[in-house]
Amino acid sequence: MARGAGCVERGQIYRVTVPVVPLTVEAIDEVFTTGLSAIRAELLIEDLPAAAVAEANAAARAGPTDASMQDLTDLPFVTVDPPGSRDLDQALHITAEGDGWVVYYAVADLAMFVRPGGAIDQAARARGSTIYFPDQKSPLHPVALSEGAASLLAGEIRSALVWRVRLNASGEVVDVDVRRARVRSRGAYTYQQVQAALDGGTADPVFEFLRDAGQARASLQARRGGLDLRLPDQTVIVTNGKYELVYRAPLPVEGWNAQVSLLVGECAARLMLDAGIGVLRTMPPPTPDTVDRLRRHARALGVPWPEATGYAAFVRSLDPRVADQAALIVQSAKLARGAAYLGFTQAPTGDVTHAAVAAPYAHVTAPLRRLVDRFANEITLAACAAATTPQWASAAVAELPALMARAHDRERAAERLVVSLAEAAVLAGCVGTVVNGVVVDAGPHHATVQLARPAVVADVAIGSAGIGLGDEIRLRVATADPRTRTVVLEPLD
Repeated sequence: MARGAGCVERGQIYRVTVPVVPLTVEAIDEVFTTGLSAIRAELLIEDLPAAAVAEANAAARAGPTDASMQDLTDLPFVTVDPPGSRDLDQALHITAEGDGWVVYYAVADLAMFVRPGGAIDQAARARGSTIYFPDQKSPLHPVALSEGAASLLAGEIRSALVWRVRLNASGEVVDVDVRRARVRSRGAYTYQQVQAALDGGTADPVFEFLRDAGQARASLQARRGGLDLRLPDQTVIVTNGKYELVYRAPLPVEGWNAQVSLLVGECAARLMLDAGIGVLRTMPPPTPDTVDRLRRHARALGVPWPEATGYAAFVRSLDPRVADQAALIVQSAKLARGAAYLGFTQAPTGDVTHAAVAAPYAHVTAPLRRLVDRFANEITLAACAAATTPQWASAAVAELPALMARAHDRERAAERLVVSLAEAAVLAGCVGTVVNGVVVDAGPHHATVQLARPAVVADVAIGSAGIGLGDEIRLRVATADPRTRTVVLEPLD
């Protein structure tokens, strides 16, 4: 889920227009305030321990202690993030070189502030990741670091892990290097600002190079058979007195920026594999059943899928700005399951590819918000320098997959509960409304129904009725209760 977009899960409801809203805006606000607090209590999401906060405050005051790191403050790095972001993990600078580019990518250096085994480290291991709620976030690290001394804020000199990656015109890696350095961001931009400047022809050259290099990398990923899951962000808005759950299609610049992050993750994975130690993010290729399921969804929504077009190519062809196609993008993400972390201290055997990336891949670009990145960064630094990995990082390799799996489960639980709250709150005025849908999966006593308008996927009890795949079905909104986060749809036919 994208930062700043709340943590409503990208799935199930894509657009719901509510014809009757008995609750006032103030009442809805109260429902969300109360409901979100209840979710945090239910999941035992509490404030960071006082010891971790105190340790972070002291570390922030002391600052980085490595005076030998390279000085790269002359490079005009910039950050591109959602509006209001202050936990800035990455900054970039890109230049042209011949027919290709040189990508400089600075990543926040948490290891300069976090004492192995200390209070911050222990609290981060317990959490695993930052959880974003619509009203606030539960940060992985105390804000003195995540939004202060370690964040790559504009105008501030910061310690960072700086990647230098040379690319040819096809987006292929020619040379890679990573080292610690002092950097200073020259400007903080939002995706909207950068996209508007590019569209208007007024963008700084660094953003033109971001676009060109990002497009080259996307084309390379497509040639390798990778997926392009440009997931829309789901949010609740008010339009003409009606509450809506809507998806905001991602801007092109968000995809280009993501490609640069993926590039760094691929380079890190290769360094780890060559060194025989690391933590990879893996995902198996889609199974034939997965492809068949998505074809059913496509037929149900009336989106053509030529038989000769493969799974990845079809997903890439979908436009997230079109509601039905956005629904399929989300369904493809839900069906592409099996992502996991693989820790190793000797060269792994078997396939270690991440199917969506179509290459080995590692998480290293978000250490402020994700636990594994801090350790993976130290491993790649050592591997690039042909040095020994710090003991505190190598010792964590075996346990990181379990820690991150637990963090992922916790984050997904929060997402599911928040989307249930949002669905129930927004649909609270729709009880009795009749909607039409198509059966995209059927069992003896239940069916998964894709609503034609609005685009909703829901499990529906069908009793003994003979309902088959592809059948049209009418449903009534029977229940929408924000207090219990419950929405029930009942078949009428």
